[in-house]
Formats: sequence, structure tokens, C-alpha cells
Amino acid sequence: MAIFVTGGAGFIGSQFIRDTVVQNPDELVINFDALTYAGNLENLAPVDHLPNYRMVKGDICSDADVLAAIPDGCSAVVNFAAESHVDRSILSATEFVKTNVLGTQTLLDIARHKKVGRFVHISTDEVGGSMEPNQWFSEDMPLNPSSPYAASKTAAEHLVRAAHHTFGLDTVITRTSNNYGPYQFPEKLLPLAISNALHGRNIPVYGDGLQERDWIHVADNTRALGIVLRRGRSGQTYHIGGRNPLKNLDVLKILLKAVGQPESLLTHVTDRLGHDRRYAIDCSKILAELGWEPEIPFEEGLASTIKWYQDNQKWVERTRSGEYKEYYRRMYGETSADTTNA
Repeated sequence: MAIFVTGGAGFIGSQFIRDTVVQNPDELVINFDALTYAGNLENLAPVDHLPNYRMVKGDICSDADVLAAIPDGCSAVVNFAAESHVDRSILSATEFVKTNVLGTQTLLDIARHKKVGRFVHISTDEVGGSMEPNQWFSEDMPLNPSSPYAASKTAAEHLVRAAHHTFGLDTVITRTSNNYGPYQFPEKLLPLAISNALHGRNIPVYGDGLQERDWIHVADNTRALGIVLRRGRSGQTYHIGGRNPLKNLDVLKILLKAVGQPESLLTHVTDRLGHDRRYAIDCSKILAELGWEPEIPFEEGLASTIKWYQDNQKWVERTRSGEYKEYYRRMYGETSADTTNA
């Protein structure tokens, strides 16, 4: 048994690998990652010494890299690899189209060639676009992406469904809402806000801060992914959400209260172009079919996340400075890829 995980050095992928390697010691987990700016092998330090974990550096857009890395008859591909930061996609969409669309098709083609047992594709609630007040995004609703990032993830989903319909590849798609937790790259809202709050620095707030997002702890998400991988119905899409939409401004006020800092640190800045107003994901299907539901309440999960960042200031500093890239050189004898500033 071998699970081929793409983008496993990122935030959600590394949590999935840490869980899977420890919980399934008889299952080989291959981490395939290009190690661009958001790929941090320090995220895998707790398991990189274990015999059922293997790291392979490579690009999902490269046929040669993927062919050499996926074993014949691999039990599953779990595709986390993606360019995922919306602001970056607005500045330049090219890398998003290349990685999220072309890269996904490359993986699908080789998965068929290698007779992979199952292909799990990790998508996002952003493919549905902005929801109306009190509206919830369900799996059967039409897709309406607003940003270049969301559009590239929508295209990738269509390719996954086409591979299932045309070629009979066993595929499952998951869409998740805003994840938070340890090891998240510091450019994202919560880790940025936590780090700034802990040091008494201003926290940027887009526009009026009343955008709604559904928050889920990363450990709840990866637990759901493990269930979908093993028991999800072929050809289906499953939503994984926290069932707890909150306005960004309210989230930041909860954070500031938790660390004992004043709300005066909140600094409103020009809103993001095309900023979706509300994401709210309906995860009743996965509950009804597979019995999964989130277990970590937001305030409890936020408190543990704040503590992790407090206890791991060196990780934050190395990630922000780019020093984390040296971990790959020390472990594997070469430098990691660096396609953009950290």
C-alpha cells in the first residue's frame, strides 16, 4: 500500500501526512512536492525519520518527475499541490493556471497510466463564488468562481470529473472552507494576525472587514479527508466545513481578546479586488453518508493555534525570513526551489 501525496510540505498536506504516517504505519506515504515558497519541510520534521515516510522533490507539471515518483499500482493519489493565495493570483494568474490546471491534468493522465487505485482531489469552497446572506454552498450547486485562483481550481475540478466520466478513473473531490491551525504559512489571515497581535503590531483588515468565512481546524479537515479517501463514493464531491461562518472582523476581535491586545491594532486597508462577501459551506452530505462532522469548536481551536505560534516563534521567524529553505539542503544535500519571495 502506497499513498502518493502531492503538495505534502504545505499547510494542509503536511497535516494529512503527519496524521497518516502515524496512524497507518504499514502504509507508505510518498510526499511529492516542488518545494516552492510555501513548501516547508520543517512541517514534516515530526515524521521524517519514520520508515513509512518518503520525500521526493518534483513538479506536478513535469511528466518525467511524476512518472518516476508514482509507484505502479499505487493505492491512491491525494492532490494538495496548488497555488492557493488569492492576492497572488490577482497580481499574476499564470502560475495558478499552470500548477492548478495543467498540473492536475498531468497527475490524472499518469494516474491512469500507473493504474492508481483512487484519485482524491483537494478543492476549495471558493469555486462556488460568493453566497447570498443565509445561503449555503452545497455540492450540487453551479460553480461561479470570482478570482483567478478560484477559476483555476474550478477548471481542475472539471478535469477530474472528466477523467472519471470518460476513463472510469476512481476519483473523489473534496471542497473545504478556510482552514486554520499550526504550520500555516504566515501570509494567510490568521497566522499573520496572530504573529502581529503577539508583537503588538497593526493587523490589516480588508475593506470593512464584514466578509464572512467558514472556519475549520486543519485537523478536522484532514480527518475528513482520511474518511473520504477510504470510504467516499467514487465520482462524488464532498464538502468539508466548520459549519460556523464568521465575519473577518469578529474573528480578529476574538483573537485580540484571546491574547489581551486592544482592538485599536485593527487597521482597515483597501479591499481586495473582486472580494467575495460570503463563503458558507453545507457539509450535510459527508455527515449523512460517512458520519463525519467537525469536532473542534472555533474558539478552542483558535486558542490552541495561538499557543502553537507562541511556542514556535523560531518556526515563524525562519519561515518569514526564508531560512526554512535551508532545512531541505541539510536533509537532502541541495537547495529547495525558490520561485517567489517568501
